[in-house]
Amino acid sequence: VQPVESGGGLVQAGGSLRVSCKVSGVITSVFNSQIMAWYRQVPGKQREFIASATRLSSTNYADSVKGRFTISRDNANKKIHLQMNDLKPEDTGVYYCNYETQELPWGRGAQVTVSS
Repeated sequence: VQPVESGGGLVQAGGSLRVSCKVSGVITSVFNSQIMAWYRQVPGKQREFIASATRLSSTNYADSVKGRFTISRDNANKKIHLQMNDLKPEDTGVYYCNYETQELPWGRGAQVTVSS
């Protein structure tokens, strides 16, 4: 079982980016039973929670991204997405997806860089 993140990139402050994640090696029913989440890590700091979504798209967000980021799920394809709008330099980091329980091995992440 392995999450594979994609997307991200370099954008100026105020811009938008999208990151996606596909979880391979898990059957759909297991994926659907999990709360999926996005995390962010910057060098020298612990990985932090950004957003989560249940199978029925009940969502939760870190205060720092509320109103700017939107998490969504594609349960049939075992994917999750994170639409990031009005990006700020402090949103810079590597974005990872995982179960909310963080049981999966960590993927390589997707780099998001926001310039001021």
